[in-house]
Amino acid sequence: MTTTTTTTTEVVLHIYDVTNSGSEKTNNTIVQINKIFKDRIGLGGIFHSAVQVVVTSDRLLNKLLIYLKVACIFRDLCNKVYGEDEWSFGFCEQGTGVFSCPASKNPMYTYRECIVLGRTNFSIFKVNQILRELSREWPGSSYDLLAKNCNHFCDEFCEKLGVPKLPGWVNRFANAGDAAMEVAGNTALRFRQAKTEIVTASKVAYRFLLGVTPESPGNSNRARFQATWFKSLVSPGARPSSSSEIENQEDVVRQN
Repeated sequence: MTTTTTTTTEVVLHIYDVTNSGSEKTNNTIVQINKIFKDRIGLGGIFHSAVQVVVTSDRLLNKLLIYLKVACIFRDLCNKVYGEDEWSFGFCEQGTGVFSCPASKNPMYTYRECIVLGRTNFSIFKVNQILRELSREWPGSSYDLLAKNCNHFCDEFCEKLGVPKLPGWVNRFANAGDAAMEVAGNTALRFRQAKTEIVTASKVAYRFLLGVTPESPGNSNRARFQATWFKSLVSPGARPSSSSEIENQEDVVRQN
């Protein structure tokens, strides 16, 4: 009678809601955001992820390992890479940012779910080698919330293991972050310009409605210009002037 030993190596992704802000209100807000944008809409959310490589085998292999007196060594290796640990990446000032903790038990976040990404054909020694390489390539000081976070690390780890990368929704907010930062910068500039125009418009409107007209010729010209500009501003279909255009027009008025 022939007895076969089967070994299966699965790659499991563990996903957490990011609830380490130190504020219960903020943490609850993040959980609600994740429920809305991920669970209801399917777009994504603010998540932490970690990868676990799980090896399962039948009892014959375990008995054989014990008989050969290498069970302890093998068990140590399993606990380091496979077994009960998950691997991820985070910030630290010195050394590698790659770390492990018991799977689904990271105390910094709120556990959400796990996804089986696939199976790898690599041996335990090959996975150890991959992790050593990643530990050198991912120092903790290089952590960046948008460009190099835990989800990016898990993506690369999975790619090296030969399994599919993370579902798009896991890191969608971070992937959109660079574009969002650029948009935010442009928006901030437009807000400042708009604020300048609103303040100027308010002053002009106040003077115009009260009929205030300064006596000096220069100020009179400026007042007429401001009144005309205010009328064009509030007229239907009028396009607000940019701050630079206003300054150029005011320079012309001063010269007159």
